[in-house]
Amino acid sequence: MVAGLLSLLFVAALQLGLALHVRNTLIADAAEGARRGARADSTPAEGAARARELIRAGLADSYASDVTAGRRVVDGMTVVEVEIRAPLPLVGTFGPGGGLTVHGHALVEQQ
Repeated sequence: MVAGLLSLLFVAALQLGLALHVRNTLIADAAEGARRGARADSTPAEGAARARELIRAGLADSYASDVTAGRRVVDGMTVVEVEIRAPLPLVGTFGPGGGLTVHGHALVEQQ
């Protein structure tokens, strides 16, 4: 009885660690994609492509299926925003699609 409960708690802790790893990896990839898209010689689409490339290198391909990027003005400054929608890993790496949304922002460089 106690061994079963301890096993359940151990698996739950591992799953929480996996979910946090996926979220942190996606946040870092979105930020890196935004920085790439904000360069003076780049476009937001190149930033989204860079984010997809990084996601595929660090996680499964299914996490890179919904990546968007665009420019917007915030307080008079132009920023590039990369948005990643991915499944929230609830059982292993499987979970509901679009359950996790992260953003990365970077100021656009001027030439």
